Amino acid sequence: MVAQLETPSVNSTPNLPYPVEGLVQVFTSPHRNFFTSVMAQSLRIAGQGTPVLVVQFLKGGIRQGQERPIQLGQNLDWIRCDLPRCIDTPHLDEAENQSLQKLWQYTQQVVFEGKYSLVVLDELSLAMNFGLIPETEVLGFLAQRPPHVDIILTGPEMPQSLLDVADQITEIRRSHRP
Repeated sequence: MVAQLETPSVNSTPNLPYPVEGLVQVFTSPHRNFFTSVMAQSLRIAGQGTPVLVVQFLKGGIRQGQERPIQLGQNLDWIRCDLPRCIDTPHLDEAENQSLQKLWQYTQQVVFEGKYSLVVLDELSLAMNFGLIPETEVLGFLAQRPPHVDIILTGPEMPQSLLDVADQITEIRRSHRP
């Protein structure tokens, strides 16, 4: 016997007796880190048929802006800032700043359209700490996102205001053992 699983569309409402609210998850570390578990979670969820967007705000270098997302499978879009380098300083030239702002505006637009059910905002805290994306805009974005959208925020030195609105906080620490 073969069972057919039906993948719900993004805008379909599941037939549940209660509403399912999206979560805000924070993955933070005292140092700049690649959050492997977040990427694994994104791939797993996309593999189950859920639309996922991974946005890397401070990574560049491979011409992977919103016009050219890398698509991992059918359900995971992965975009970066369309820059020739990775951002590691708050001092950007005008073209770099415009590229980052364009990525932030695009991210908000597709989230508000309800295109994705899970959105990973990688190193958003560092972009905020550099003063490149205002904290008030991020808080407004989180408050106004569609209720079913899960958001994962990553990065070092996560602002307290984001920790305060998070449903789950995971802190990654290095341990040195002899």
